[in-house]
Amino acid sequence: MAAIVTNKFRLNNAEQFYESFSEASTSFYLFVGRPQPWTSTTPFGGGTDSAPPTPLDNVDDEYMYFRDMQAAKRIAAADIQYAIPRHNWTSGTIYDYYRGDYGAQWSSTASDIVKTVNNGTNLWASTTLFYVLSSTNNVYKCMGNNGGAASTEEPAGTSNSEYTAGDSYVWKYMYTLTTTQITDFLTADFMPVLTNGTVSGAAVDGAVSQYKVMRGGAGYTNGTYSNQTLRGDGSGATFNVTVAGGVVTAVTGVLPGSGYTFGDCNIDAISLIGTPSTSAIVTPIIGPKGGQGYNAVNELGGFYIMTNTTISGTEGGGDFVVDQDFRRVGIVLNPYNYGTSTVATAATLNALTSMTFDASPTPGAFLADEAITAPSGAAGKVVAWDSTTRILKYIQTQWTGVKTTAGATQGNIIPFAAADVVTSASSATGTIATGGITNPEIAYYSGNTIYAEDRAPISRATDQTENIKLIVEF
Repeated sequence: MAAIVTNKFRLNNAEQFYESFSEASTSFYLFVGRPQPWTSTTPFGGGTDSAPPTPLDNVDDEYMYFRDMQAAKRIAAADIQYAIPRHNWTSGTIYDYYRGDYGAQWSSTASDIVKTVNNGTNLWASTTLFYVLSSTNNVYKCMGNNGGAASTEEPAGTSNSEYTAGDSYVWKYMYTLTTTQITDFLTADFMPVLTNGTVSGAAVDGAVSQYKVMRGGAGYTNGTYSNQTLRGDGSGATFNVTVAGGVVTAVTGVLPGSGYTFGDCNIDAISLIGTPSTSAIVTPIIGPKGGQGYNAVNELGGFYIMTNTTISGTEGGGDFVVDQDFRRVGIVLNPYNYGTSTVATAATLNALTSMTFDASPTPGAFLADEAITAPSGAAGKVVAWDSTTRILKYIQTQWTGVKTTAGATQGNIIPFAAADVVTSASSATGTIATGGITNPEIAYYSGNTIYAEDRAPISRATDQTENIKLIVEF
């Protein structure tokens, strides 16, 4: 049984994901974590800081993300955008053009299958795609590529009508990026996609303006045959046919008509065109539902969602640590507040446990990333140390927080507790004060981790702002 999951499924999923950011019942958080270096010798870790490992999509790894998580920030509805791969217009490039029948076989010959320039099987599979971003930040859809010639004239203007450039490429203006979209969502590889209301309002459902000669045939009577009527389920579309040397060399649209979902030029039935020895095959290009430009997100393949989250210094009253680095970013959906089953809604969440030391004896100078231990067998890694407040934030993972000494509790994660004398690898010491253990704000292992990305280390400083963009593909 042959079946497919269509691109409309991907678009629908992207739309549902996009809309969920505005729903009161959902909380998406960007999290950062993994302060400790990647090391190829770490059991089940792998990778290095210069070549981070690829995250695994399994249960164990999702648990692991919480154990070295540092903090999380809620992603607002204003911080997301539909996106598509970025393609700057470049002179000398052969661009694909829009047509609604890619993958179809247009004759009885098995090799006659409609393909893109780069032999993709659908509109979005080619590496040179059928849309471009101009130097003025306008986006255009290619409607005709001059028979596969290179584009040498940059598209321009914002007319609602398709227009032919000096290099005979035909373009359709779709939308213009705003300053905010350029600043927040334009990257080297992706760009925002949106529907321009004016363009959408001018779109005509089922209009046909472009025709493709698949086979010119032979034996026709030379001449120009004007204002021929397109047959099909729509109305009003007309076209001109040019025959030279007995071959149909061009078919050009005159009136686009409306309401077409299929069409037939019926070349052989044109009055006085003659009886061919080989019939021509001409394909009218049927537009997407609503017409060209009616829904740019769907038409250009907007099944990518980009998030843009800014982290500034010690944002959240210290929830985000500085003078430290992180190597993992991700998105967790609907995590709980610590110790509850209530979905978190705060703007930021601290994900680290901390200990506060007694003022006397004076704690030593603990170093980021060094190991700490207590006589109880508790172990961990320093994430941040504040000598003024005497607060040390730490992680306990399956590799850095388990008791290593022999006994019944060997291999367990032993929690630090009040009165513990904590010693670091550099011999700094401190005594945990009464009530000195502070839990994180996020409940570990709650919610659903829907995205994870391992990266090379990103260092943070007090006066530094990180702008983290993530792309989720459907």
